[in-house]
Amino acid sequence: MIKIKNAAIKNSNEALMSFKSDFLNESKARGFIHQCTDLEGLDAALSAGTITAYTGFDPTGPSLHVGHLMPIMWLRLLQKHGHKPIVLMGGATSLIGDPTGKDTQRPLLTVEAVQSNIVSLARVFERYINFSPTEAIVVNNNDWLSKLNYIEFLRDHGPHFSINRMLTLDSVRTRLEREQPLNLLEFNYMIMQAFDFLHLSKTNNCMLQMAGSDQWGNIINGVELTRRAANKTVYGLTAPLLTTASGAKMGKTEGGAVWLNGDMLSPYDFWQFWRNAGDADVGRFLRIFTELPISEIEKLEALKDAELNEAKKILADEATTLAHGAHELEAIHGAAKQLFEAAHGDISTLPAEPVAAADLPMMIDELFVRYGLTASKGEAKRLIQGGAVRVNDQVVGDIKAVLATTDFNGSRRVKISSGKKKHLILEIS
Repeated sequence: MIKIKNAAIKNSNEALMSFKSDFLNESKARGFIHQCTDLEGLDAALSAGTITAYTGFDPTGPSLHVGHLMPIMWLRLLQKHGHKPIVLMGGATSLIGDPTGKDTQRPLLTVEAVQSNIVSLARVFERYINFSPTEAIVVNNNDWLSKLNYIEFLRDHGPHFSINRMLTLDSVRTRLEREQPLNLLEFNYMIMQAFDFLHLSKTNNCMLQMAGSDQWGNIINGVELTRRAANKTVYGLTAPLLTTASGAKMGKTEGGAVWLNGDMLSPYDFWQFWRNAGDADVGRFLRIFTELPISEIEKLEALKDAELNEAKKILADEATTLAHGAHELEAIHGAAKQLFEAAHGDISTLPAEPVAAADLPMMIDELFVRYGLTASKGEAKRLIQGGAVRVNDQVVGDIKAVLATTDFNGSRRVKISSGKKKHLILEIS
């Protein structure tokens, strides 16, 4: 059994240490480091020369969301410090589905859907990582997992997996404690992921897997398998699972996922997500999702009250530039100025959502839920009662109020506002 050193970094004196490796020092300063299988050993390896590290992403959809952005930014930081990232696309593992954090089995995808998703996701990674054979590569685990001989695999690698230990992993234990089914297909996911690490160690001299802390058990399996089967030392490094200060999971809002693909979420709406970050989240988000120097971030996160809004704009600009390019900012700033600063301003050129004339009139509370301004009609009613809802900058005071065609101006548009930060432009289609 592998001896795990310094496993809980954030709860030990290691959190205060200074590393030989610039990558680990900056990772710590930006809040990435949570656990490591052997921090001292990894630090020595990183300091001795260039290493190769990988992070896996299962292409279960056509786009990633901002909840996936933390490991992407971590790989980008790794490359910035002269090391080689591998982006592993789970072309095979996504056909099974990671049971981690799930109470039930994920829906099974077709091979065609997975391949289409891989093509779509590649566009996201290309914005953050410089790919070339010597600097960074993308691999697909279907290339090797689909070629395994089952009997040969069991004979060669089965003895290296302890069922006793696998049953203690959170993803397994939680299901068993709740008496929820965990089938053989899902149970094999951790074995496949462990084999990925062994394969990359052999073929690409990869010595580090980086992931969120929910993958800790899977990483340990890969580290142990590689030690036993190849007599090689490799390392696992995790980041804390990121939530907002309110406890909400990153990547989701009332209106749905905050996608990284521009065809699924406009750059303007992406910018607005960061601009509307909670006050308590600004410092952490600046450290993780931008490349601003730590000294500058410390000044921005010290701002208070109205001045903190400037830090949020900088956060939004920096995050949007990385995701969509600086060329989008001029149009975004123009739209934001009209929407947030111009009283009764011209909304004819602002991004708009369609609404069918046949759907009007529509209850305001229903409209808020349909377009993602609130999660429920009850929440919308409470906002109306609190005087926080406006139509064309006029306060709505009646919880039974409706949006009618008469509310639309000459451009067939209407402005809906929830408080000072959330605004929606509707256009009759």
